[in-house]
Order: sequence, then C-alpha cells, then structure tokens
Amino acid sequence: MTDGPLYNNILLGGRGGTNSGQLRVHPGGIAWKKQGGGKVVEVDKVDVVGVTWMKIPRTYQLGIRTKDGVFYKFTGFRDQDVSSLTTYIQTNIGVTPAEKQLSVSGRNWGEVDLNGNMLTFVVGSKHGFEVSLADVSQTQMQGKNDVVLEFHVDDTTGANEKDSLVEMSFHIPNSNTQYVGDENRPPAQVFRDKIMSMADVGPSGEEAVVTFEGIAILTPRGRYSVELHASFLRLQGQANDFKIQYSSVMRLFLLPKSNQPHTFVVVTLDPPIRKGQTLYPHIVLQFETEFVVESTLSLSEDVLNTKYKGKLEPSYKGLIHEVFTSILRGLCGAKITRPGKFRSCQDGYAVKSSLKAEDGVLYPLEKGFFFLPKPPTLILHDEIEFVEFERHAAAGTNMHYFDLLVKLKSEQEHLFRNIQRNEYHNLFDFISGKGLKIMNLGDGPTAKMGEPDVPDDDALDPHLERIKNAVEESDEEDSDYSVKGVEDDGGSPSDDSGGEDSDASLSGAEKEKPTKKESKKEASTSKPAPASKRKPKDGDEDGGKKKKPKKKKDPNAPKKAMSGFMFFSQTERENIKKNNPGISFTDTAKALGEQWKKMTAEEKEPFEAKAKADQKRYKDAMAGYKGDAPTTVIDSGNESSE
Repeated sequence: MTDGPLYNNILLGGRGGTNSGQLRVHPGGIAWKKQGGGKVVEVDKVDVVGVTWMKIPRTYQLGIRTKDGVFYKFTGFRDQDVSSLTTYIQTNIGVTPAEKQLSVSGRNWGEVDLNGNMLTFVVGSKHGFEVSLADVSQTQMQGKNDVVLEFHVDDTTGANEKDSLVEMSFHIPNSNTQYVGDENRPPAQVFRDKIMSMADVGPSGEEAVVTFEGIAILTPRGRYSVELHASFLRLQGQANDFKIQYSSVMRLFLLPKSNQPHTFVVVTLDPPIRKGQTLYPHIVLQFETEFVVESTLSLSEDVLNTKYKGKLEPSYKGLIHEVFTSILRGLCGAKITRPGKFRSCQDGYAVKSSLKAEDGVLYPLEKGFFFLPKPPTLILHDEIEFVEFERHAAAGTNMHYFDLLVKLKSEQEHLFRNIQRNEYHNLFDFISGKGLKIMNLGDGPTAKMGEPDVPDDDALDPHLERIKNAVEESDEEDSDYSVKGVEDDGGSPSDDSGGEDSDASLSGAEKEKPTKKESKKEASTSKPAPASKRKPKDGDEDGGKKKKPKKKKDPNAPKKAMSGFMFFSQTERENIKKNNPGISFTDTAKALGEQWKKMTAEEKEPFEAKAKADQKRYKDAMAGYKGDAPTTVIDSGNESSE
C-alpha cells in the first residue's frame, strides 16, 4: 500500500460533509485517509467498476464507482495530475477513466439517468448534478406530475456542515418520452416506481431489522431503545432521538470491564453526532456481560442470500453484547476491535484511572489507548509524541499511585491520574514493547518518575541524577553543599544539574528538617534580637537578604565512601568518551546509567565489592576523626546518616 502516487489536500465529498485528507492510488486499489485522523476509505481494485474525471471550478474531481453502487468523489487535483494518474489507473487498476463535463448553463430542465444507485441529472450532454439513491429515505407524488425525494436527515450530517440536502422535487410532464406512461400511470408515477425499486425505500424500508430495548448508554447519557435498520441505526430515548447513517460508523470496540459484570460497546462515528453545542464522536453502550438474548432478523431470505450473504444469519442466540456487535457489523461493515495482549495485575484488560476529574478505566490496545466511559478518549499510537510516567504527588506523600502523561504530536496532552502503583511494570512493558518514546529513561529534566520509585533496584539506574555531579568529584570545596546537616553527600545533584532528585537521595521533607535544626541551634547560641528575625523588605537599608556565612569543608576529614556505580563510572567513563568524541557530560552520565542498569548481578559484583571495602575504610577513618562533620554511609545507592 506504500507504493503509488500520493496526493495531499484531497477533499472527499458526501453527506457527511467535505473533509480534507490524503489519497494514495496503489496497485491494490485506492485509499483515502482523513487529515488529523479519523475516517479511512479503502477501495479494492476488484471492486472498482468505473472511474471518471470532471473539471469543476478551480480543480478536477475524480469519481470512483464500486460494484456495490457506492460513488466516491475526490476533488483537489491539478491539471498535471490528470494525465499521470489516468495512466497509472489504466496500468494498475485495469480501468480506463472516462471524462465527464459539468453543465454550467444554469438550466434546470433535462434528463434523469439512473445508473446503479446513482441519480444523475443531465443537461444536454453534460452533467448537472448527481445524488445517491442510498440517501433517499422516502418518495411521494405531489399531484400527477411531481415526484418529491426526501433524504435521510441523520444527526451526523450537520456536525461539519451548516446546510444539508433534505428534499428534491422533479416535474415530469405527460409529454415525457424517457418514462412513458399511460392513462392509469402517468410518466411521473413510472419515474417514482423506478426510483423505489432501485433505492429500496417505502414502508418496508422503515422497519427495523432488530431492536434492543432499554439499553444503557453512557455517552450521550440515557436509556435508549436501539433500532438497527438496513441503512441506519436509531437511538430512541425519552428526551432525545438520534438517527445515524451507517456510512458514519467508522469502528466498533468491544471492551469488557475489569472485575465488573458489564461490557462496553463503543460505536465510533465520523462525523460525530451533535446534541446542542456538544459533539459526540463515540457512542458508549453498556451491556450486562452474562445476559443472553435470542434475536430473529426481519429480513427476507432473498435479501440475506444476496445483499448480506456471509455477513448476517437469520437468527442469533448468545450474550447480548456479542449478538449486538455481530448484527451491527454485518449491517454497517465496520471492523470490531477487542482487547489485545495487555493484562493488568488483576488479569483485566484495563487499569483504573481518572481523566479531567472523571473516574474511569484506561484500555491499552494494540494500536492505541481508550479511556472510558467519560469523556471517551481514543488515542492512536501513531498520534503520540511521547509518554511520561509521573509521581502522583509532588511532595511524595502518597506513592501508592502514579500518573501517565501522553503528549500528542499536535501538542495536545492527556494526563491519566491515580493509576495504582502495582500496574507500573505492566504499563511500562506494554508501552516500551510498542516502541513508544518514554521520557523517563534518562531523557533530561522532563523525567519525573523513573524506576527508583519501584522496588526493583536493577530495572533502572537509581544514580542517574547523582552521577551528573559525583562521578568526577574531587576533594575540593563544594560551596553549594557546605552547610552543616546539608553537606555534600557525594552524589546528590547540584543546583545547576537540571535534574530532579531520585528516591535514592533525600526527599524534600527530609532535607528540610536538618535546616530547621540548624537554624534553631544558631538562634540559641547567638541569640539575636527579635527584629533581626524579620526578613528585610525591598525598601530596607541593607537592600536585601543577608547570606549566612558558609562553613568551609574540613580538609582533614576522611573522604566519603563511594557506591559500586561510582566505581563503575570511573572505570568506563573514558571508554565512552573515546567511542563518542565530543559527547557532553550529561550524555555521558546517561550512557553510564543505561549501561549499568543492563548489567547482571554477577557483572556488578566486582564494583559492589570495591564499594564495601571503601565503606569499611570510611567507617574506620571516621572512628578516629574528631571533627564535627556528620557521618554519611553509602551502601549500594541507599543513603543513611549516623
């Protein structure tokens, strides 16, 4: 499907409005995809029975007619596209495009050509307009010479267009020679009967194929009677009534709810239905999972054997959600999407989450994510720029939950909150397996929640931020971390590192306590006047805050112990620089972190042994040291103070 010419900004016209997209003509047929995602039209070359070109104002229109009677109109082609695309269609599709001319005379009299399910009004030898008889809902006579065609007024047509064709009237005089009548049947009656036989309208066409009573619909909310007709579905409720053409149904989703006796069935529409000023691109139906129904279709045997052969059965018996989706698929031809390989900790298909203050469930599917029930949000993998795992609380007070941020290529963001902590590994493995970019794997300051929050110490490097400042640490003075109680621990990031603290370092609350103790101690020893405790304002004489004198680091204090990762970094740092000339310090730290997390326990053992020996050296040195520096012990990345 990737071979063949591609044309951008091609408009697809129809009752659903005019939408822009990309058209590709390939050896297997024709495919059109709506710009920004949504509707996709695919026509196999074996189904193409006619191709036409027509010059319309400012551009060219390509018409594709299928063996099912469907006629697609693609507009937006240039003059130079006509000859090249004509040759390609002749060679690969096997159909020679015909040329039609558009009538611009303004005449409203001519002949009516009925071909398949298309009605074409011909003025002389040129085409005035054409409509699809599949859109005709009813025909009626007005007097003896007028025939009125009424078109389906479904709730999806007006979503993108302000105006919609609802009625058309034809006057057929008794002198008409195209549709010859007699005394009992005037030409207008002959014309109407011809249309009714081809459009399949009338009382029989209004009868529902099958009806499901009292179905709970979560979006738009209410309890409806769902009628499945031959060409449309109808939702009849106490306050609302929706009529939806099957041409607007893009896909069906069958999604069981985790640990609950209900199953979601989602009908995705393009264009969406409208209720007031609100658009509903997804109809979310909720069925009882274990409820069994038996339904018989109101279709004749001839229709089942011809139009719906291999698509529908005369009767169905089974679970209500399976019966509903099977019948709807047979009528509209849309595909059904079911849960993929993802499983939650409770062996379900989704994880509990919330979006825009609404609680629901998030379904990780094979080609996207679907949040239900409200607001129903479908995110395709192709639309995602990156995903990011975030902590649930900024202060780290509640670590039983985390958030998942999904940023789209359109700069739009979706934040799924309150996902249980034990679902992290399942989601991480699923997302990484799909090849999506994850911003938590050492991708700079945007990484907010890496593996240090998860008990598995070897899954991700807990020292990724530490290494930015500690790998090349010397015995020189570090003025940023020289205050007593907040001294440099040999691995915490400095203020200019640009990263956030990992769980291996002290949390914000833990860092604050020594500072308070120190301030109390200084207050008790120096006993300043009460006025000195007040912070100076912008108009004070001193002109700003007075900085506390920083205590210098004791040069005689023993050098702090290093972790196994720091020994590993000292060994491999030069190798990375040699293999990557000009690599920055931050990128070197990332590479070291990635390499460390991939190592096995046996490979880490030599460095951990050095860390234990260095720790013993530090303890022995501190036993004989009489300075006032605090004792800090580092054991494989876990920090404590003695």
